[in-house]
Amino acid sequence: MSTSWRAEEVAAGFEAYDDLPERRIGYPFVFETLGIGDPAVTRVLDYGCGPGKVAERVVDACASTVVAVDSSPAMLEIARRQRAHPRIDYRLVHDERLVFLPEDSVDAAMCCYVFINIGSLERITRIAAEVHRVLRPGGRYAVLDTNPNTTGIRFSTFRSGDPGRRYAPGQRRRVLLYRPDGHTLELTDHHWPPSTYHHVLAEAGFGGITTHEPLWDGGHGPEDELAEGNERSHPPFLIVTGEK
Repeated sequence: MSTSWRAEEVAAGFEAYDDLPERRIGYPFVFETLGIGDPAVTRVLDYGCGPGKVAERVVDACASTVVAVDSSPAMLEIARRQRAHPRIDYRLVHDERLVFLPEDSVDAAMCCYVFINIGSLERITRIAAEVHRVLRPGGRYAVLDTNPNTTGIRFSTFRSGDPGRRYAPGQRRRVLLYRPDGHTLELTDHHWPPSTYHHVLAEAGFGGITTHEPLWDGGHGPEDELAEGNERSHPPFLIVTGEK
């Protein structure tokens, strides 16, 4: 299978994936901590936007503009086709550089499921440094990833890592995404411990670094969309935030 065909297959798989736990537990906290909806937050950077689902949710929730960037042409093709919007500017990045953005030019920034898809600490460090460069003083940065402390646990729509296995920093993990159509998308990501996130953000110059591991407590009874998963007892996501 060619690299381009595999990239298109992965992009299509992400598009078909129902990010239910992320929508219920992950993104709401990210939006809150970044001040999405605050009149002072007029321009948001979505670094690693994928097929554009999160960028679309930002513009649906507020009047901000979004600079949505990704290194995958296949992902951006889906985003531009399925989620074109006058307040979303989709851009392709090379070598982690945001050459089209000047310093202090965005009010808030996020990386959702970016670090886990990169096996190079050097590349992750460059991303955080670029985000710090373009973020205005006082702006906040949020990194949302699957939780390394709950690797191997089966959640409602995914499992990251094999049960009972321990992973070294940067080591490749098998990921299973359970799609609504009954198919399972198998991918590979990378394991980074919480200390890596703190180190990377601190090295980039961020202060006030905090870690959050939210649990689901938003529904009860048979109508609870996450009733069958482990999201109530095991936090599926790690959210690390910092301020410039």
